[in-house]
Amino acid sequence: MTGTEARATGALYGLAIGDALGMPTQSLPRQRILDDFGVLTGFEPAAPDHPLAAGMRAGSVTDDTEQAVLLARLLLDGAGHIDPVALARSLLEWEDSMRRRGSLDLLGPSTKRAVAAVAAGTPVEEAGRHGDTNGAAMRIAPVGIASGGEPAALLDSVVEASWVTHNTSVALAGAAAVAAAVSAGIDGADVKEAVLHAERAAAAGVRRGHWIAAADVASRIRWAGELVAGRSAAVAADDIYRLVGTSVATQESVPAAFAVLSLYPDDPWQACLLAASLGGDCDTIAAIAGAVAGACHGIGSFPDDAVATIRTVNGLPLDDLACGLLALRERA
Repeated sequence: MTGTEARATGALYGLAIGDALGMPTQSLPRQRILDDFGVLTGFEPAAPDHPLAAGMRAGSVTDDTEQAVLLARLLLDGAGHIDPVALARSLLEWEDSMRRRGSLDLLGPSTKRAVAAVAAGTPVEEAGRHGDTNGAAMRIAPVGIASGGEPAALLDSVVEASWVTHNTSVALAGAAAVAAAVSAGIDGADVKEAVLHAERAAAAGVRRGHWIAAADVASRIRWAGELVAGRSAAVAADDIYRLVGTSVATQESVPAAFAVLSLYPDDPWQACLLAASLGGDCDTIAAIAGAVAGACHGIGSFPDDAVATIRTVNGLPLDDLACGLLALRERA
């Protein structure tokens, strides 16, 4: 692979690795994770009593990766553009397939509300006006791979890929932060530089969509990084869980992911392990951290056996999708 190809592939595999590490710990309180695992050291199966992932084997991805793959395919089908009606329809079809597989890890609250509204005849322009959770941010990495160049054009692509389900100031700020950091990584930025791109994109993204009352994502990314600076991983993880927050709220989970990256700017695997050990919506936090770290460092920064596990367990065409998205970027 060229360096750019390795970074594009690293972004998708990093997302999947973080997601799969967080599969058995998602939606659990931090204390239970500490009791059961401590800090994760690798992929684990979900416990039989897990509220969402019971019975899932170690290395299995969740909705974060599957929806990112869905979005990547729509980008390729649309030559870099997303049809909002097609996105809503594809998300409904995806949820139906998850139910058939017996999964309880279905659409998040904002996406479920929006696609149900579209299915009921609500104009797509109105469907996402209350979507404030992290569903847009968790699946936006393919847009960051496919979109380079001017920040305004990247933001337009983020909005196009998000507004049917998450057309609010806070959700678009969070999605813009993740996409901009991934895009910067593809261009060769390190993690510290990518975080600066994320802050600037979030500050621009908050001016798009329907305004809702929420903490400012750009300010919280900066503050979260300052909060954990110089702290041990254990103390920082507790602070992220207690103070930054690890819920599905965009203004918690997106800054939490960037705080983890600031702790491990040069070690994507350790960043994913720590993020997946936080508690709360930690599969999404780890997926975001993995996508950004993978974009900055490339697929070779993850252990070979972790990459092999993702390929073997899930059978997703991440390599082909990364190449296709990179081709979109180069054409643009």
